[in-house]
This record gives sequence, C-alpha cells and structure tokens, in this order.
Amino acid sequence: MRIFLDTANVEEIRKAARLVRISGVTTNPTLIAKENRKDAKAVIQEISSIIDGPISAEVLSLESDTMIEEARRISSWASNVVVKVPISASGLEAISALAGEGIKCNATLCFSLNQAILAASAGAAFVSPFVGRLDDVGQDGMALVEEIVAIYDYYRLSTEVIAASIRHPLHVSAAAKAGAHVATIPFSVLMQMIKHPLTDAGITRFIEDWRRSQEA
Repeated sequence: MRIFLDTANVEEIRKAARLVRISGVTTNPTLIAKENRKDAKAVIQEISSIIDGPISAEVLSLESDTMIEEARRISSWASNVVVKVPISASGLEAISALAGEGIKCNATLCFSLNQAILAASAGAAFVSPFVGRLDDVGQDGMALVEEIVAIYDYYRLSTEVIAASIRHPLHVSAAAKAGAHVATIPFSVLMQMIKHPLTDAGITRFIEDWRRSQEA
C-alpha cells in the first residue's frame, strides 16, 4: 500500500518526504483554504516540485461542461496532476469525457459500493471512499474499502482505491489489511504512526545503560 499525504501544507510535505517515501498528495479546497493560500495553481505546482507522484486537485464546478473545462485547466498545472471530481451525475459525465482525453481523475466523496462501481465504469484512475465520514454517521467506512477492493480485484478493474478521510493510525493499518492501493493521511497521523511507547522506553534505556557503563 502506498502512502499519500492529505494536506496542502508545503512544509508538512517537505518534512514527510524526508522521513518516508510519500507517493502522492491529495488536496481539496478546504485544505488549501486552511493554509490561507488563495492561488490553488501555485500551491499545486509547489507541491508537484516536491512530490513526483499523483497530486490531486479538485474541481469546484457543479455542471458537467464546466467541470470538464475546469479539469482541463487544472490538469495543465503539472504533468502529475490528477483531477478530483465528486461522484454525481455531472461528475460521472465529466470523468467519462476526461478519461477519453487521457486526463486522470480521482472520483471523490465516495460513500457506497455502487458509486465506486460507477466511478470505475466511467474510467476514473482512482476512487476515494471517505472512511472517517462514514464512521461519523455510524457506518463501517473500512468495510466499504474492503468491498470495493474485492469487487475491483474480482473484475480486474484498473481503478485504484484510495482510503481517504483517515482519522488515526488504526485506520491506516486497517486500510492496508483491506487491500487499499493507497491510504492518504494527514501529517499528524503520519507522525502518530511513528511513535510507540516501547520504542521511546527502549531508546531511553539503551542510552542510560551505556552512560552507566561509561561511568563504572
């Protein structure tokens, strides 16, 4: 399973890329606004200068024709840009048209297996089931990831599954067990994944034992 970073914070991306292999980045309008950045193009281009894998940038249009126009513009920002398109009737029409033009799309805001099936049929390169948001309303978000992966594998569909809306480290390990191709995670979750109290205790003990041996 590959790790994407779910952020528009460039410094977080730089730091994460020094720690582990970050295979891509997902952004959305909320994440970009959170960083007080007003020029989405500049943000995406800055990220693409750091990460050579897929960088997802989202359309804001609601109608298929304007989605397609906006997606064409977004895809021109960098060679590794993937356009995030919400799964709706207009979104699926846009994904179908864009796939025909060779523009990769990330079908986002996926909350059901039926939506994932349609996204793959439309030609989406990625589909993003939102695990945390499903958990918030009492559904099992990771069970949906597992179902999508099973169906895609059974029918040998090329669309890759991105486990999105990841809230904590257990979501990441569960996504790996479910067979997700990608988990896109916040920087804070990445840092939590590194930590374990027994590792910290072990480091402290090794240092203390060595210091005592030198003082003897």
